[in-house]
Amino acid sequence: MDLRQLRGFVAVAGAGTITEAANQLGLAPASTSEQIRRLESSLGVTLFERTPRGMRLTGPGRTLLAEARGLLDHAEAVRLAVTGQRREVRVGALEMLAATRLPGIIRRLAESRPDIDLDVTALSRQLLLAEIARGSLDAGLLLDSGVQIGGLGFVPPPELDFLDVGEVRLVLVAAPTGHADTLLVTEPACSIRMASDRMFGLDVRRRELPGVVTVREWAKQGLGMALLPDFAIAEDLAAGTLIPLEPEAPALALRMVWLNGREEGLRDLLYAMSS
Repeated sequence: MDLRQLRGFVAVAGAGTITEAANQLGLAPASTSEQIRRLESSLGVTLFERTPRGMRLTGPGRTLLAEARGLLDHAEAVRLAVTGQRREVRVGALEMLAATRLPGIIRRLAESRPDIDLDVTALSRQLLLAEIARGSLDAGLLLDSGVQIGGLGFVPPPELDFLDVGEVRLVLVAAPTGHADTLLVTEPACSIRMASDRMFGLDVRRRELPGVVTVREWAKQGLGMALLPDFAIAEDLAAGTLIPLEPEAPALALRMVWLNGREEGLRDLLYAMSS
């Protein structure tokens, strides 16, 4: 068992196919397949079930996956310590969180660990979770609710851990001059839309708009009421261009998610996020 075999194994587990994993690694599919075969031979276990839809982890494969990620993270930490190179942590976030919440986290991380570079990518939740599962991102920042990942109403990939690092308060608002009996909402996959659907159900009259900014501007024009995150409407509430309405909405959890077994490599980032 060597690091190249482990990297191939982790790539196949994330990609689901030999071909896709080989593309990620810059290798020929035959080379990646041989790495998996040799790893299985050295361990004496079958790590994947070969199915028409791709490679599916067996029980021993799932056990190895978390350990392999930890070993690879440790090996990378040793390499960086020896070479003196800077470490890069790749984080994905919903665009509105990347704009409003990540700057403070980056500042705290820079103060505590100036040797770490934080690379930030703004993605939809579906793409964010897919990239974490593939190993292309180290962690992601999203909105959720409940005691398990996906409590807001989406289906996460398996083998994710999480830490709640704050909350986002939602406020039902409208223009002070009155508002149409219409709920302005974002697209169905949006976290704020999911929260609106949970709060009001599906029977209320609604108008779907392309994003939080558009919903806010339409609400300011008196075209409906809207459930929006507090950071998106703070200035409007202070200026009186939007006013809060009843009922009070439950807050959403600001949640960091990552693959099982990678806590050690993300310890500094977790500390910066939870500070």
